[in-house]
Amino acid sequence: MPAETTPSAVASTGRGREGLPDAALPDSALPDAVLFDMDGTLVDTEPVWWAAERALVEAHGGVWTDAQAMALVGNQLEVSAEVLRREGGVDLPVRELIEVLGAQVGAELRRDPRWRPGAHALLTGLAERGVPLALVTMSWRSMADAMLAHLPADLFDVVVTGDACEHGKPHPEPYLRAAAALGVDPARCVAVEDSPTGLASAEAAGVPAIAVPHVVALPEGPGRTVVPTLAGVGPEDLLPLVARRGSTATGS
Repeated sequence: MPAETTPSAVASTGRGREGLPDAALPDSALPDAVLFDMDGTLVDTEPVWWAAERALVEAHGGVWTDAQAMALVGNQLEVSAEVLRREGGVDLPVRELIEVLGAQVGAELRRDPRWRPGAHALLTGLAERGVPLALVTMSWRSMADAMLAHLPADLFDVVVTGDACEHGKPHPEPYLRAAAALGVDPARCVAVEDSPTGLASAEAAGVPAIAVPHVVALPEGPGRTVVPTLAGVGPEDLLPLVARRGSTATGS
């Protein structure tokens, strides 16, 4: 059953479809909405997270490997924090641990958004066509805001963050909340993700997905099309790409 959408669960910028000129409204060649993951998909923050995790674990006398860091990619932050406490020996309460890591990641994002190839161009192209956009991230709102500061204030219609979800990815709640807040059918949207956890969330919510591998390999699957990069991918490429679900696309 779709999760109930409440004001605490999502933030809306209010752009929506209302008030858009006819030329800006989505057409049949475009998805009803596009739902983007943030870390590793839009911005290259995974190495920043890894460095912050390693520094924190080492400060508490532990050792943190790349394999351990990779295993956390896409997780709800509370889940990752418990792993850092258990496997890394970090002796901090979960909320404080997340705030320490988040402050470092947020500071780097405010300095440099570190856009992934093609991500910014696709975002702006979709906005120019009037396609509703949602950010669906397990980062907390303060971290998302650091990236959003580099974009027009109304670019994303809805922002769903990990601190506003009862169940994080891979649960379908984040994507169901985004679709409900936008008032669209999940099956008529497209999700863009870089992690197995995020893809599992989108697919469980019934959202066709485009998988863009970054630090973690992404296998083919019936609910996704794997593309090597978003570079050169435009708004009109999204529906043809998801029509090829179950395959790896070498180009758009």
